Amino acid sequence: MSKRDIRFKLFGVDRSGARRGQFTTAHGTVQTPTFMTVGTAGFVRSMTMRDVAETGAQVVLANAYHMSLGDRLNIVKRAGGIHKLMGWDKTILTDSGGFQVFSLPGREVNDDGVTFQYEDNGEKITLTPERSMEIQRLLGSDIVMAFDECVEYPASQDYLSKSVRRTTAWAERCRDYALEDHQFLFGIIQGGTHSGLRKQSAYDITNMAFDGFAIGGVSVGEGLNVLKEVVGYTTPLMPTDKPRYLMGSGLPEDILASVHRGIDMFDCVIPTRYGRNGTLFTRMGKMRIMDKGYRKDKIPVDTACQCYTCQTYTRSTLRYLFFMKDPLAETLATIHNLTFYQDLMSDIRRAIERNNYENFMNNWLNQYFKKSRKND
Repeated sequence: MSKRDIRFKLFGVDRSGARRGQFTTAHGTVQTPTFMTVGTAGFVRSMTMRDVAETGAQVVLANAYHMSLGDRLNIVKRAGGIHKLMGWDKTILTDSGGFQVFSLPGREVNDDGVTFQYEDNGEKITLTPERSMEIQRLLGSDIVMAFDECVEYPASQDYLSKSVRRTTAWAERCRDYALEDHQFLFGIIQGGTHSGLRKQSAYDITNMAFDGFAIGGVSVGEGLNVLKEVVGYTTPLMPTDKPRYLMGSGLPEDILASVHRGIDMFDCVIPTRYGRNGTLFTRMGKMRIMDKGYRKDKIPVDTACQCYTCQTYTRSTLRYLFFMKDPLAETLATIHNLTFYQDLMSDIRRAIERNNYENFMNNWLNQYFKKSRKND
């Protein structure tokens, strides 16, 4: 466990249940609720870290599984750690690799860990809780995630029950592993869509001395209504004095609904992946920039956005770059989408401070979906 204090401060709870706070790592103070930009393999696709910083990002995320492939750990060591490799002097969180490993075909799961073949070279290895901790210690990230079992949706109650027991046992092994002094360790609550198992997992995990707590396994295809239900009955079981992290959920409506239910931290590949494929987020809904309606459109992607893309290029120009398959198109779209997400988080924090979050959320969603229905 960390020898430092994450210094989570809860500034206030809106009457709707939304929380406004902050926590501090060795690389800075993070205002919450926050959205963490995903740089899975040690870089954010199509972006420089200067671009990422200019979007307003406070935290970036890398993945222990991807960062352990081939010679990557040695590359990180030669660079002087994950912060030096990425060129990022703010907070970095590393996922344990559990989600990626459990999405691989042919994996073998037992109480010791998971045996699978590396995608790059077919090498058969076993990833244990201790190995996941070792990888994240060597990376030098600020926040380390415990190794858990992320179960597919839907799953039987019998398997979910076994998975919860296994995740608890693995969490204990992760907790007992000696990380670097500056590193914080978060525990992960599992249990699928079964309220009783979520309650059991929350009891087991929150009774361990973790620096923060996460809800896992609710971004595997269950949909918004189920997400609301699971997050709604899980967050009240989590400590109020530690950061709460919802892993992998990242559509705007997911974030808004989950902030409403007391979540502080989010991550997702959606804004970067959608951007590279020509889908942009705006306050008036999603936009498919390659649609012919934008061929002669001379206004910015979002007239309320101050990002470099919106201040420099028109919709028609961006559409042209995508059709030319110029890499600049992906960069510009990603800059915009990540800025959009950080602007949303700033607006969320401001609404909570004003004790007006529910009204803000409803008005924002009404405007967003009114135009989205036309674009979809």
